[in-house]
Amino acid sequence: MIPDNTHIQSVDLRVNDIKESLHFYSYLLGLKENKIESSEVNLYSDFNKPYLIKLVEDKNSKPASPKSPGLYHTAIRLPSRKELGRVFMRLFERKYKFQGFSDHLVSESIYLADPEGNGIELYADRPKQGWVYKNGQVEMDTIPLNLNIITKEVDVSDEWTGIHPETDIGHIHLKVSNIFKAEKFYSNIIGFKVSNASYPSALFLAANGYHHHIGTNIWQSRNTSPSSDGFLGLISFTINIPDKNYLSQIEKKFSEETLLINPINNNSLTVKDFDNIKIHLTL
Repeated sequence: MIPDNTHIQSVDLRVNDIKESLHFYSYLLGLKENKIESSEVNLYSDFNKPYLIKLVEDKNSKPASPKSPGLYHTAIRLPSRKELGRVFMRLFERKYKFQGFSDHLVSESIYLADPEGNGIELYADRPKQGWVYKNGQVEMDTIPLNLNIITKEVDVSDEWTGIHPETDIGHIHLKVSNIFKAEKFYSNIIGFKVSNASYPSALFLAANGYHHHIGTNIWQSRNTSPSSDGFLGLISFTINIPDKNYLSQIEKKFSEETLLINPINNNSLTVKDFDNIKIHLTL
């Protein structure tokens, strides 16, 4: 069984204009910058923890087709409704464009895109004791979010000091070509449990009874060709699986399916899923 404390650690993105992207992720959202080189920056909520987002600039790269498998959105999880409201108000006051607001029963979410069109979900979980499970799956829905509930907890006199240090990547949502292949990879091989299969043409998977660490859908990408390297957008993402024996076990499965790119080295291995999406698994 996949370890309970498995989680999404980070997301790496290829961008055309790193300065514009940093204005969004650092200035507006309040993530902390650590420049690796002029074309590569890591972004953190807390410098004592692993980075959340890596930006790699490549001015020669082109956008991938919207129908290609890849990133649907990166889900940045705030530790409370109040912290979600703080970030929302900062974006709202600076007239940033939003794409939607949803109540998912288990969480409250705000949707937008970064300056290069990479999907972003900002969300806060509702208390887990209030989640409803039916036949082993957590009940989720998509209904309108009452923004008054989000904003009423915000003290407008609070000084902005950046995003809360407990902010993390709560989940990643992917465009895939085939739901059954996605289930085989993320559930049968890696070991995430299907947490919700009620959404049309989508599947959600998680460890430890969470609503989802991995979201997949075929809304735009049904039966399309595997993603190609070198385009703008998702380069890779990292899953933290803190159990070396477990990592060794699934390494064999990746090898059997010819999905292994780099074997375990320095407590990390690299694989690709059936859509050629690159994933780092690390302890």
